[in-house]
Amino acid sequence: MSKVGQRERLTQKRIVQLFEQQLNYRYLGDWHDRPNNSNIETEILSTFLRDKQGHSNSLITKALYELNKVAGDQSKSLYDINKQVYSLLRYGVNVKEEVGENTQTVWLIDWEEPLENDFAIAEEVTVKSDNPKRPDIVLYVNGIAIGVLELKRSTISVAEGIRQNLDNQKSIFIKSFFTTMQFVMAGNDTEGLRYATIETPEKYFLTWKEDTNSDITDPLDKHLRQFCAKERFLELIHNFIVFDRGIKKVCRHNQYFGVNAAQSYLRRREGGIIWHTQGSGKSLTMVWLTKWIRENITDARVLIITDRDELDKQIESVFKGVNEAIYRTTSGKDLINKLNSTTTWLLCSLIHKFSKKDKADDADYNSYIEELKRSLPSDFSAKGDIYVFVDECHRTQSGTLHDAMKEILPNAVFIGFTGTPLLKKDKHNSINVFGDYIHTYTFKKAVADQVILDLRYEARNVDQNITSQTKIDQWFEAKTRGLTEHAKTQLKKRWGNLQKVLSSKSRLEKIVSDILLDFETKDRLQSGHGNAMLISGSIYQACKYYELFQSVGFTKCAIVTSYKPSPNDIKGESTGEEELTEKLRQYEIYQKMLNGKAAEVFEDEVKNKFVEEPAQMKLLIVVDKLLTGFDAPSATYLYIDKTMRDHGLFQAICRVNRLDGEDKEYGYIIDYKDLFKSLEKSINDYTSEAFEDYEPDDIDGLLSDRIAKGRERLENSRESIKALCEPVEQPQDTHAYTALPAIMQYTFLLAPLLSSLSVFRMYLIAAGSAVFAISAVPILKTQTL
Repeated sequence: MSKVGQRERLTQKRIVQLFEQQLNYRYLGDWHDRPNNSNIETEILSTFLRDKQGHSNSLITKALYELNKVAGDQSKSLYDINKQVYSLLRYGVNVKEEVGENTQTVWLIDWEEPLENDFAIAEEVTVKSDNPKRPDIVLYVNGIAIGVLELKRSTISVAEGIRQNLDNQKSIFIKSFFTTMQFVMAGNDTEGLRYATIETPEKYFLTWKEDTNSDITDPLDKHLRQFCAKERFLELIHNFIVFDRGIKKVCRHNQYFGVNAAQSYLRRREGGIIWHTQGSGKSLTMVWLTKWIRENITDARVLIITDRDELDKQIESVFKGVNEAIYRTTSGKDLINKLNSTTTWLLCSLIHKFSKKDKADDADYNSYIEELKRSLPSDFSAKGDIYVFVDECHRTQSGTLHDAMKEILPNAVFIGFTGTPLLKKDKHNSINVFGDYIHTYTFKKAVADQVILDLRYEARNVDQNITSQTKIDQWFEAKTRGLTEHAKTQLKKRWGNLQKVLSSKSRLEKIVSDILLDFETKDRLQSGHGNAMLISGSIYQACKYYELFQSVGFTKCAIVTSYKPSPNDIKGESTGEEELTEKLRQYEIYQKMLNGKAAEVFEDEVKNKFVEEPAQMKLLIVVDKLLTGFDAPSATYLYIDKTMRDHGLFQAICRVNRLDGEDKEYGYIIDYKDLFKSLEKSINDYTSEAFEDYEPDDIDGLLSDRIAKGRERLENSRESIKALCEPVEQPQDTHAYTALPAIMQYTFLLAPLLSSLSVFRMYLIAAGSAVFAISAVPILKTQTL
């Protein structure tokens, strides 16, 4: 067991012993002073290829030449080199022993028999460059460096080790050493292990979680025992790495265990449901399971079914992004033809393409099935061993159309995927259709793993909120920021009637004023680092919102809906009256906003600006679009002015739980419809009303009361500061302040902690306190936060 704060070197010594004694890695030594350390140790690799694989020296020489040529090509980016090296590791090196002979595959790693490989570690591996670096521990498989581990003492954050790894990958340091690297890791004895791969930003480093080795108390030891076990380590490299549109990605633990659980079901030819909450990587789980099916099941074909065109496009985009050739069907006839042939192994389709109608009623189900059967070619028989992935399986797939799929594909195995929990009324039916839960990963678990952010909820009564004296004072302070007190006093006289003015405004105007106040006072909205979405109840209402924002000079907003203005929309709408009809007004506002651009082009532009330049596109007003799907943009604030419940509401609020910058701590939900009746009934039980059709355990921890959580965080922070300051001996006079360096050291130690608590002021106001004094540090005693 490690001691708190022990020197890093002692931790490293223990971890080296763990790799040797517990994981059975071969110890190569301390390579601090060893010359010419490389990420490809040619002698070790040659020995493996000769003694274990039985290759001739000639073939080995050619295979090593190809590997070194790819890994050593420093004219390319680290991503591109690493991608090429990974391909050689996973699929082997194709070479000819002599000109004119058949091509042979030289496997650099024995994937079939993992324990036949040479697993080894070296420590203090000095890598030469203009600016040499020395990784703490390097993991080698057959002499190829595939893992690097930086260690820190328990009192120093793992983040320091992560940043050290990121620095090492820069071209001015030892970028070339990372061309073969598959896992980049950092750890200490209190936080355990964090892992990722090359060029992964710090915030996306992951923690492994597994319910084994419960007898091991040190988290670092436990994580390494689980993650770096020989067979597990190679499995993670072989089956759970993907190069996705310029980003190399590794799996999270929920994806690994979800795919592995699904493999067991598929081997038994059983279906089931994978429920992984929104934002936890469901799309890549599909990718990895699909790859496994293709490589491990003879004659396998995969069909991915969605129920909306935008999701169908997204699935196509995901698979093409990882270089998987997927065919997106164009019609029901096209789908039937493709199923009836053997040429395409991976398909995606809308479920409605199984029907000639938009919708099939249960009442005429039998005649519908008969009609469907009659429409099939006489020789129709779905070819191959078909596995059907049903995305968003909580919706239409449990009904008539699913039965139609079963009729067409009687021998297929069905796997349902969902990012939301199943409704209580649907659970029994969905389990009957698909089978039991294969694997679940709830919102609460994902937040605990820091895969997604926690959510803060606030229901607002806009009539009371916008006309309260406190809000008016906040408006005044925001608008007069930077003025002298005298100037403020003069200006305040003109604000005397503001409450009356606000009281006379319409409800939409009040909501606009309320949102604008947030943009003036909330940290992320004010700074321009964050942005917001406003869910409107209708397209016409969205246009009215847009017009109101424009009228007060808030121009960095846009509407994104399914509406595409066309002259046909306004035929017969002219009445001769001065007042325009809703359709005419909607058409006019939309046309003015589009400014001659096609709706699709405009939408792409504002979405891109919303994500890439939030300070230039601060607010999107939506109705239904952009609220679901893996590539829907994330936001910091979500304002809801639409009656919603169940899956639609669940997916919508998950727009704001995505990781997005170091200064984003939570996602905020502002509810103008009081969907949970928390204002009406003075409750904060968010399993009622809008979510009452879910099992309470399935949505446990989804929404937290903003004020209550603020007070809780304030108290925790105060206790942390109190504990930090207790050892400080309080100076008795001014001379003591300047004479004792310790005081300054503690003051500077407190400074970053205090500065990180950017929401302190908000919490203090909520808790009814305007001043926070730290009695243990008199120099801060009079400071108001």
